[in-house]
Amino acid sequence: MNVLLIGSGAREHAIARAIDNSQKNSSLHCFASNINPGIADVCSGLILGNINDPKAVVGYAKETSSTLAIIGPENPLASGVADALWDVGIKVVGPKKDLAQVETSKAFTRDLLKEYNIPGGPHYQTFDSMAGVDDFLTELGENYVVKYDGLAGGKGVKVAGDHLQSHNDALAYCMELVDKGGEFVVEEKFIGQEFSLMSFCDGETLKHMPAVQDHKRAYEGDRGPNTGGMGTYSDADHSLPFLKDSDIQEAHTINISTAMALKDKFGEGYKGVLYGGFIATDSGVKLIEYNARFGDPEAMNVLPLLKSDFVDICVHIADGTLKNTDVQFQNKATVCKYAVPEGYPDNPVKGEPINVSSVENSGGLFYASVDIKNGSLVEAGSRTVAVVGIADSIVEAEAIAEKEVSSVSGPLFHRSDIGTESVIQERIDHMNSLR
Repeated sequence: MNVLLIGSGAREHAIARAIDNSQKNSSLHCFASNINPGIADVCSGLILGNINDPKAVVGYAKETSSTLAIIGPENPLASGVADALWDVGIKVVGPKKDLAQVETSKAFTRDLLKEYNIPGGPHYQTFDSMAGVDDFLTELGENYVVKYDGLAGGKGVKVAGDHLQSHNDALAYCMELVDKGGEFVVEEKFIGQEFSLMSFCDGETLKHMPAVQDHKRAYEGDRGPNTGGMGTYSDADHSLPFLKDSDIQEAHTINISTAMALKDKFGEGYKGVLYGGFIATDSGVKLIEYNARFGDPEAMNVLPLLKSDFVDICVHIADGTLKNTDVQFQNKATVCKYAVPEGYPDNPVKGEPINVSSVENSGGLFYASVDIKNGSLVEAGSRTVAVVGIADSIVEAEAIAEKEVSSVSGPLFHRSDIGTESVIQERIDHMNSLR
């Protein structure tokens, strides 16, 4: 079997490693936007190109006689790469463009939940001008969120009290979005603790992955601008210390209901990873947003724990036979920490060399936004490398991750607080105070 991987970040490095660990006899090729040495090491071939160009991706898929494609990032999904591959008979893990709207349009997802009476949605309105914005913000009071409707690399959401300090701040951001010519959603702000729950989905059957908590803010103490994610952790019981069993069950139910709604709406099933960004509140689990692919960093937490054969799972997803395979994960805790360029996310340094030779466990190192220049590994401007610690407890996994990420040298920084006992206790106390 020839497998084509589209994308070349740390998430795709985790996917490539999972493919390499498969017992299936497969050859891996990668259509990449940068040279990821970790992916290159396990590939038969890697070429650089525009991963969002369906014609270019299909061309390389044909050239490599690929029979299965796995799409890592969201932008190729938005560009219809999955549709183009299916059109030439290549099976794909990653939803078609219409179904990927769960990520590519915030308004679409809110409307879908409302139309199909799926629980977990907020009070919201969609706007393409300033008409009515002021009145709706006044109605919501102090608890509101403004979301750009399209893809923004995790940076298009502004939250009252975090990024928007006043009603006027909110109006100014809405005006900025109007000037960009796009739609935006204004919705009520949920109060609670966020978590990610991803499910393998073949259009009918869902198999769920361990819950993960992501840290979007750039600086320790959850301060600073939003990023693509500075790090994540998961627990050995596949839940999180601040969640109840019922929270996990509610998230499962919302994912299943959403997959069924998509199939009903478009007449075909969602094939890929359905990633729910949830929040546990005093009135149950709410949906913040959907992503239409593996999370980054979340892929680095869950894929190294996968006991089942990843390529086998992917084949079953594409064939619509996921119910026929068992999906199991190790009962281990994980902590993932990103080392990012100085100045990230707003003004990151680029082209500076980094050194990972002191990382002791290369199996826990994932290359992200890097390149090779004059034989040296250099920063390419976004999140640079991630490390993952795996142990019996979050605290033990954190100690491993912190030691490893601290050994990466170069003009970088990371959040040392992710997965620490004190931060986790804060989250437990917060949920206890709400409930």
